[in-house]
Amino acid sequence: MSIDLTQATMTELRDAVADKSVSAVELTRAYLERIEAHDGHVRAYNETYADRAIERAEAVDRGEVTGVLAGVPIALKDNLCTTWGHTTCSSNILKNFRAPYNATVVEKLEAAGAVVLGKTNLDEFAMGSSTENSGFKPTKNPWDTGRVPGGSSGGSAAAVAADLCAAAFGSDTGGSIRQPAALCGVVGLKPTYGLISRFGLVAFASSLDQIGPFTHTVEDAAVLLNVIAGHDPRDSTSADPDTSGPIPDYTANLDRPIEGLKLGIAKQYMGEGNDPAVAKMIDDAIAMYKDMGATIVEVDLPHTEYGIPTYYIVATAEASSNLARYDGVHYGHRTEAPDDLIDLYSASRAEGFGDEVKRRIMLGTYALSSGYYDAYYLRALKVRRLIKNDFDAAFAQCDAIVCPTTTGPAFKFGEKTDDPLSMYLNDVYTVNANLAGIAGISVPGGFTEVDGKTLPLGLQLLGPTFSEPTLLRAANMYEKSNNFGNTRALASV
Repeated sequence: MSIDLTQATMTELRDAVADKSVSAVELTRAYLERIEAHDGHVRAYNETYADRAIERAEAVDRGEVTGVLAGVPIALKDNLCTTWGHTTCSSNILKNFRAPYNATVVEKLEAAGAVVLGKTNLDEFAMGSSTENSGFKPTKNPWDTGRVPGGSSGGSAAAVAADLCAAAFGSDTGGSIRQPAALCGVVGLKPTYGLISRFGLVAFASSLDQIGPFTHTVEDAAVLLNVIAGHDPRDSTSADPDTSGPIPDYTANLDRPIEGLKLGIAKQYMGEGNDPAVAKMIDDAIAMYKDMGATIVEVDLPHTEYGIPTYYIVATAEASSNLARYDGVHYGHRTEAPDDLIDLYSASRAEGFGDEVKRRIMLGTYALSSGYYDAYYLRALKVRRLIKNDFDAAFAQCDAIVCPTTTGPAFKFGEKTDDPLSMYLNDVYTVNANLAGIAGISVPGGFTEVDGKTLPLGLQLLGPTFSEPTLLRAANMYEKSNNFGNTRALASV
């Protein structure tokens, strides 16, 4: 095949299939061969669908399947329901589960002609920041296989970084797209809450979850957003077009100069806990944006420090409620031993859930329990409102906020597993966007050398609700002003 998968963008691959310089079958086979050769090291996929993918690609080549993504090989996080294969959430409680319907996002991608290669690994039920909490295996960072890819969408981020698919999809509850995107050196977009249908996404925390893409470029992310955005009557939290407005073409103004754009810098995101390389990345990004004509303004987000405790009350409370359905009776794992119904519930859940999921269920159940509801959950909701108010006030002064995605590069396996609080703090710059329901994107922001390895860093841009056109434009102009995204994680794979 004439196209180098380790250099091409998704859009370039799509166009190559469209102009018949490469066939969809050739492209699909090339990715499947690359998965076969390299995924043993990366461990990004839970399962692949080679026969189905080839059949789809053949239909594209015959002209029977068309669309803006015709022939593009993609991967799905294993918490998106499909009627083929398994939908496991990387949990033993759903190890053999087959969904009876497709997620709306999956339907839209297939209607656009995409070829699904497989399902990717994640922290069990999307609860984690390193993919070490998967019930099946840890996924490895392609830049250094001794380090984590981030989480919970670590499998999707690693698959894109290692060029094991043209693009992938994940879910972001507290940073689960943006954080692994930063640690793996790819683009990760968390759209505004309600812009993308959550129908068919296995719920972790329903008021926080959002689906989004992983790509090598901002343009690719915009193309995919065009496909998956829009109202869905099957999702009660899907944004009403009468209030949110019509879906724009997210690729239309990507190259429009950003002169005059106001970008905010919040002191709360420039803390002493940042790695020196992260601090330098932000300084360099500010200088780069100034050179492009952007205006830099200081904004204040005074309730930022309460984001982590607020998130881990709201998210665990919703998880406790959502995961109550896994009882060993309706579907999923069921123990063979107990005759008593309560024992059946308890034993099935004890065997099926991993330690982190159990921890969060217990935290959430406690926060919702009689006598503690007002002190914890209700208070957390009030603080969540204050965090949203902070962003509203900040965005009255600027069009977007520039900040780090993480405090540093990818950490080593086992480095934080014995200290849950340290692991939770890894999401300190991402959780507040979910609490506020705003849009966020992480783009490659440079590199740092650690123990002789080159590791990527992520620059984050946050924007008001439904500000994706402006956010993508600002991210795209930053991307085009540097060469960070063109460097691929080839050394380890």
